[in-house]
Amino acid sequence: MGGERLGIEHLSVFGLPPVEFVNLVADLGCRYLATGLTSGPYNARNYPPFSLRDDAALRRDMAAAMQDRDVAISLGEGCLVREGVEVHDYAADLDVMGELGVGRINTVSMDPDLDRSFDQFGELAEMAAARDMETTVEFGPVLSVADLPTALAAVRHVGRPDFRLLIDTMHLVRSGSGAADIAALDPTLIGYAQLSDVPLTPTISDYMEEAMFARMVPGDGELPLRDILAALPPDVIVGLEIPLRSQADAGVGPEERLRPAVDAARALLP
Repeated sequence: MGGERLGIEHLSVFGLPPVEFVNLVADLGCRYLATGLTSGPYNARNYPPFSLRDDAALRRDMAAAMQDRDVAISLGEGCLVREGVEVHDYAADLDVMGELGVGRINTVSMDPDLDRSFDQFGELAEMAAARDMETTVEFGPVLSVADLPTALAAVRHVGRPDFRLLIDTMHLVRSGSGAADIAALDPTLIGYAQLSDVPLTPTISDYMEEAMFARMVPGDGELPLRDILAALPPDVIVGLEIPLRSQADAGVGPEERLRPAVDAARALLP
């Protein structure tokens, strides 16, 4: 099918400036992008650093580009739960995301205290809702919310219809779940999906290294992606989180890196 459900995740573009990111998404025939407020720690192509948090002119330029190219922000990233950090400190960031039209934020926890993590999720979801945003929670083997059952426990604890699951295909399978587990869920519990491929058995010993820099184009790995995508609700946005660092370091530009992924995703979507 077409690109009306497809987005490009910020991890895939390695610090590409916001207006260029908007144009890339449109040029690839997609509708959505996911972004944080800063350029991030890894920059493969010496892009100038940026901060949407601090640069009001850049926010205006990005908003104008999104309106001109019919692109929207599908997911705001960066609201992590950590030890020693309170989520109320993200209030100003949420205001900036609201200014950019973000309708959904994502959170993960790096705090090993699950009880505190769940409470922080609830506070963050309440803050987001006050700004007309919903919240998703992401799970994965390297995160405190390590698997689907724990993520479902978080959703039950928060108890809000606007606090839902983010399904990342790599994390889903590597944490022991699959398409049947997704199909068995109430579809209203699923708020967003991130698509990538990897081998079923890791070939890179550092999970975070693989997740951040070495995921694969759909079809190049071994995940049952067609079955997983078929199990998702048909209106869920699917963001392509495919950070191909080896190609970026070799000088391959973002459009050339990501067009094969967009074409493969279109072929897999039901």
